[in-house]
Amino acid sequence: MILEDVVVCSNPKYPLKGILTIPESNDPVPAVVFVHGSGASNKDEKIGGLTPFKDLAEGLAQYGIASIRYDKRSFVHGFKMLRDKDLEVTVKSETIDDAIAASELLKKDPRIDADNVYVIGHSMGAMLAPRIDAEGGQFKGLILMAGSLRTLEAIMMSQNEAVLSKTKGFVHWIVEKQVSKLTKQFEGLHEMSDAQAKAVKMGNGVTLHYFKEMGEHPASDYLMKLKKPVLILQGEKDFQATVKDDYSQYQKLLEGKDNVTFHLYEGLNHAFVPAISDDIMMVKQEYKPRRNVDAKVIEDIALWIKGSSK
Repeated sequence: MILEDVVVCSNPKYPLKGILTIPESNDPVPAVVFVHGSGASNKDEKIGGLTPFKDLAEGLAQYGIASIRYDKRSFVHGFKMLRDKDLEVTVKSETIDDAIAASELLKKDPRIDADNVYVIGHSMGAMLAPRIDAEGGQFKGLILMAGSLRTLEAIMMSQNEAVLSKTKGFVHWIVEKQVSKLTKQFEGLHEMSDAQAKAVKMGNGVTLHYFKEMGEHPASDYLMKLKKPVLILQGEKDFQATVKDDYSQYQKLLEGKDNVTFHLYEGLNHAFVPAISDDIMMVKQEYKPRRNVDAKVIEDIALWIKGSSK
C-alpha cells in the first residue's frame, strides 16, 4: 500500500491537504472519493476516537481499491470562508466543488482506472453524492453510507425533538427554546426568495439559504433517474440517520430498481462501528472510544465495487 500526500483544490484560495491511498498493482485500479458528513471534518473524518475514512481507505486498499480523502474546506479554512466577501457558504462551495476536484485528480492519475472511480458519501455526504455525480463527479457508481432523503432542516429538527423528549427541568426548557427558534426560522423556508433566505444568519457563516439551496436539489430526484450502480448502507443502531426515517425511505423510493443494492448492519452505529448505545443522549460516549469500521462493511463495499467494475 502506497500513501501519498496530495492537494485537492477547486478554488486557489482554499487548497486542501489529502492522502491518496494506492494498493500495489501493475495495472490501473478502481478508486473512491470520500465525501464528509456535516460540520468541519479532517481527512479521516475523525469524530472522538473514530476515524471512519482512514479505516475504509486502508481496508479497501487490501482489496486492490485506491482512494482519496482530504480535509473538508470548513475544517481548514473556516475563518477565511467567514471573511471572504466573494464567497457564499453553500453545500456547493463547502463540499460539492471539492469532491468534483478530487474525482478529477484521481482520473488524471495513470495508476487509477479512470472508468472505475466511485464516490463514498457518508451522512450528509451521502445526501449530496447524487448531486456531486450529476454536477461533474461522473462516477461509475455511488456508495451512500448512513444517508437520508429528508431535508437537512428536517433532520436537525428531528434530532432536537428527540433530545427534547429525553430532557427535564432547566435543560428541557433550554432545548425547548432552541426547538421553538428553529421551527420559526425554518417555517416557510422554501417559499422564501433567495434574498430573504440569505438575510437570516444561522451561525458559522451559514445563512438560511444554505438549507434552501440544498433542499432545492433533493437526492431523490437524482436517484430516481440514475441507471448506474448504487449501494446503500445503514447501521441498525444509528440514531442520526435511522432505519425507520431514512433507510426505509430509500427502500420505498427505489423499490424494484435493479441497479440498487441495500445492506443493513445489525449492531452498528452512524460511523459503522459496533454501537455502545442507540440513545441520542449518549452521543459523546458513543463516539469517544477507539473502534474500527466493521470488516464486513469494508468487504461488502469492496466486493460490490469489484462486481460493478467489470
